Amino acid sequence: MDIKTCFSILRQVRDCSFATVAPDGTPRSRIIDVMLVEEDKLYFLTARGKDFYSELTATGRVAVSGLNDKWETVRVWGKVKNVGQTLLGRIFEENPSMHNVYPGETRNILEVFCLYEGEGEYFCLATEPITRWPFAFGGGVSEPKGFFITDDCTECGVCAEECPQKAIDEGTPYVIRQENCLHCGRCVEKCPAEVIVRRGRMEG
Repeated sequence: MDIKTCFSILRQVRDCSFATVAPDGTPRSRIIDVMLVEEDKLYFLTARGKDFYSELTATGRVAVSGLNDKWETVRVWGKVKNVGQTLLGRIFEENPSMHNVYPGETRNILEVFCLYEGEGEYFCLATEPITRWPFAFGGGVSEPKGFFITDDCTECGVCAEECPQKAIDEGTPYVIRQENCLHCGRCVEKCPAEVIVRRGRMEG
């Protein structure tokens, strides 16, 4: 898996969930088209009169997620910037349905935004065990997430037995395969020695 493939999945899905934060601090989400993907950047647009536009402008951040018919999910979140209207012509060429939504000169109400820096994750439910791959782009840093087993492990094997995806291998200490971990926390709750800890912040 690589970043280009992950962004391509979002482009193919096209109608993705875009989440922002409203002025009162509550979350907002809506379905927005991913219009262009290139050079590890994701482009989308919105009209200046929309709440989405105001929220993007106020915070400079967005979270995007999409699921395709192969049960592959890609999530990205990070910094956005308004890049104006220079890409409008190309976007309308590559997304011809936009001509019906904003015909002729009415497209001038639109502004293009670019998600240029942040983190992301590829997650696939179609494999056994599941597959996940975290990544960063545009200078962002991918923070470690999930759980790990400390050196105080007693090697009892309870965590491996209880893991839904059997993603824990025997060892000294036992080891959680991060690429197959659900981040569900069942191993933490079942560990009799309480030696499994959370790493970093969890995104879901």
